[in-house]
Parts: sequence; structure tokens; C-alpha cells
Amino acid sequence: MKNIIISDNRLVPVVGTGHALSLRRFLRRALGRGTWAMLLFVLFFSCNNNNQKIVASNSTPISHEIWDELLQKHIVDGRVNYKEFAADKVRFDEYLNLLNTHHPNDKNWSKNEQLAYWINAYNAYTVELIVDNYPVESIKDIKKGLPFLNSVWDIEFIEIEGNTYDLNHIEHEILRKDFDEPRIHFAIVCASISCPNLWNKAFTADQIDAQLTTQARAFINDPSKNQIFAKEVKLSKIFSWFKSDFTKETNLPEYIDKYLVGTKTSPNAKVSYLDYDWGLNELVY
Repeated sequence: MKNIIISDNRLVPVVGTGHALSLRRFLRRALGRGTWAMLLFVLFFSCNNNNQKIVASNSTPISHEIWDELLQKHIVDGRVNYKEFAADKVRFDEYLNLLNTHHPNDKNWSKNEQLAYWINAYNAYTVELIVDNYPVESIKDIKKGLPFLNSVWDIEFIEIEGNTYDLNHIEHEILRKDFDEPRIHFAIVCASISCPNLWNKAFTADQIDAQLTTQARAFINDPSKNQIFAKEVKLSKIFSWFKSDFTKETNLPEYIDKYLVGTKTSPNAKVSYLDYDWGLNELVY
């Protein structure tokens, strides 16, 4: 079975680790003996399904100028004006159509062009999901399929050159697996208050490294997301859920120390995790 962790009712695949979870025990406790076996059976085959897609595309890289324009108009301090996004539907649909008709490929796209595309796409499709279901108090209120096995991140609403995706696939099977870049966790946004703020700029191939560093510093040094002290760090649960992505060559205190401004922390600092606020990251006047 593909290794996963369960976080706040969300199934999160773990890429490249040996960590395992006793799902059998968890399901028995949560569901009772009458249904756990059936759900475990479904989950097993769901997780073992080969999610790698073979895509035939001859597209060329796109410009993200429209997305950049929309972000600058409708984002204030990381909060999203979803009403204005909805009102700007024609322009937003223009960008979504650009995404839908241009699938990255190794023939014509550089690695950085692909990375910028998938980060922007993840964020744009997340905004689309909220706009299409607005008003909602949380992205987790959007449901489809079996309540336990299917979350909002499993809704297959994304069509790119005839290929169907959900947000989980973009995050775990493309961004995490293909790029080995932990800073993506500070760039992609789950439309929630505790998530990284949605940046008011589009990611671009020529600036992607500097942009990811900017977002890492912004998120790590934001006291509403992380609380950093010399001998103790209280971190976002993102660092717990995706710990394996951040600690391939170091530990968590050492990783965040690279991006800290001002206060530095000890490599042996005590690590704990803050509660996660799934409330909508909406701009409210």
C-alpha cells in the first residue's frame, strides 16, 4: 500500500518515506467492525492504483500574465476576494482555458516552466473550486463521494488536454514527486487561514527559485503561521504532514533556520505544532 498519513480528515500520501499507519486499527475504532473491512478494501486499491499518467502533448509554455493581473486585483495581504474573482469571470475563465489547453511536456517545456505552471494551476483551480461553490465557510465543506474516503482534494474537476485531475494528484503525484522541491508547500494554497498566503504574483520560470525563497521566508517568519524561539519552535502542521519533504538532509529546526529573519533557533530546539485553522482565507471588509 502506498504510505499515507491522516491529517485533519485528509489523506496525505507520504513520498519517499518508510512511515506507515495502522489503518486497520484506525478504521475499526472510527467505524466499528461492520464497515471497516469494506472501507479498508476500497482504500487499499485506491492507494495502490498507479496514478502516473502518460500524457501526449505538443503544447508550448504559456504566459501567466492574466493570472498575475487577477492576483494583483483580488488579493490583499494574502486574503482572497472571492466575490470579485466571481465578478471577473470572463478574465478568470480566459486563464483557466489557457491552463486547460496547454499540458506541460518534456519536449517543449523546461523544468522551471513546468514547475511554475503546476504551482499556478494548483492555486487557480483551488480558487475556481471556491468560486464555483461560494459561499462556503471552509474548503472542507465542499464534498463529493464517500465522506471518509473522498475529500475536496479528490474531486476530479480539472481537465487539461483531455486528462482529468484532482488537486491531490497535482500536489502529490506531480509537484512533490516530479520536482523534489519542499518550498512548493509555501507556494500552493488550500484556501484556508492557516495555509500559506496566496501571493499576489504569478510564479514564472525565470524567477521561480527567488519566488519560492520569498514565499518560504514569508511563511516561516509569519507569527500567525509559526512561532519561533531560540530553544523551541511551534510550527504549522504543514511541517508535520510533510516532514519527510523537509528533512531529507537536515532536521526541521535546521531547515527553517535557513529562512529565518532575526531570531535564530537551535538545531536541537523542541518542536511542536500549532492548531490548523481551516476557515476560508477570504478578504472581509
